[in-house]
Amino acid sequence: MKYWPDGFCGNAETKAGGVTDQTVDNEGGSNKVLETFDVVFWNLQNLFDLEGSVIASDMEYTPVRGWDRRALEVRIGNLADTIGSTFDDNGPDLLGICEIENARIANILIDAIGREDYALAHAPVHNAQGLDTALIYSTDVFTINEEASKGHAVDLTYATSDISEFHLTVKSNNADLVVLVNHWPSRKNGCQQSEASRLTAAQHCRRLVDENLKLSRKDYLNLTDNELSLLALNAAWNQNVLLMGDFNDEPWDRSIADVLGAVYSRDLLEDPLRFTGDTLPSFKSYQSRTARLFNPMWSLLTQPDTGTRQGHGANAKMELVDQFLLSRGLYLGLNGLQLETSDDGIPDVQIYRPDELCTRKLRPQEFRPELRAGYSDHFPITTTIRSFGVGEERS
Repeated sequence: MKYWPDGFCGNAETKAGGVTDQTVDNEGGSNKVLETFDVVFWNLQNLFDLEGSVIASDMEYTPVRGWDRRALEVRIGNLADTIGSTFDDNGPDLLGICEIENARIANILIDAIGREDYALAHAPVHNAQGLDTALIYSTDVFTINEEASKGHAVDLTYATSDISEFHLTVKSNNADLVVLVNHWPSRKNGCQQSEASRLTAAQHCRRLVDENLKLSRKDYLNLTDNELSLLALNAAWNQNVLLMGDFNDEPWDRSIADVLGAVYSRDLLEDPLRFTGDTLPSFKSYQSRTARLFNPMWSLLTQPDTGTRQGHGANAKMELVDQFLLSRGLYLGLNGLQLETSDDGIPDVQIYRPDELCTRKLRPQEFRPELRAGYSDHFPITTTIRSFGVGEERS
């Protein structure tokens, strides 16, 4: 990870079927290209392979229960059609997924979507029983540091990647982007009863965020009290980190609001690291400071029954458990990338729910193997990120 600010490198590239370029005409001068890339996260609801596994058997995804080749073909087709229909039928440039069993199934899904520029990034854990989380990305838009990609098993019920960490670089401007794809423990056995497991996942995720936004003790203690050292601290503090996933908790729950420090407030994100008097803060003070995240999902909670999944139980309400969370630098546009917003500052995040994904009560239409029909028990979520010259701060 680079902690020193870079100058602008390269020009924006136009990509068919993916990244959108918007050219602003400046009277009497050159055109400035503003580029965006589109992002989707979707919990695919138990997308298993047909070869028997411990996880699939425990979830009753077996031929006896209707999970056969024909059901898989229908399922893949439905998911691929939905993914491809996002962003005016172009599909996303970055697609985070969870509840997918292995790389073979992920690559079958990629083929069905039909984007030739798509590649699979996955980071299985040691002795993995399956993937769970993975990332599909456009090779026209991103390069990936495969050596830095890591899978993290938190819930040890099954050896899968509950959190996958990927280090990408945006080709158009060489901006770095760390993506953490999450799938935290379920609420199925009760929200309060299972909360401790999600708090553990949140603490692990918090540590990963800090590893990307803070210097290590060794690196910090090698700094001297000068402006260049302060610049290095803030360069790390301002890195682009994007969290996405099914957190199985909502924006106000302790795991998200307290442990991750995810807020819907610009004020709480604006302050950079500063000298204490004329010296750097102590390492203890530096380590104790929370690198808060921005949670844009709060902007969706203006209507009743807003959520990405119906909770467990016959009369359960909709829950907003699928979320995007952004580092300070990514939200404020401090390092070459910035979350898109409307003219009045509303974050560009959406729950994607076309008619075919919805039941009559506007709930997600889950896939039912015995009927060979449906999509997922979660709605996808979407957002757009703008890129510009690294080192050029956006307002």
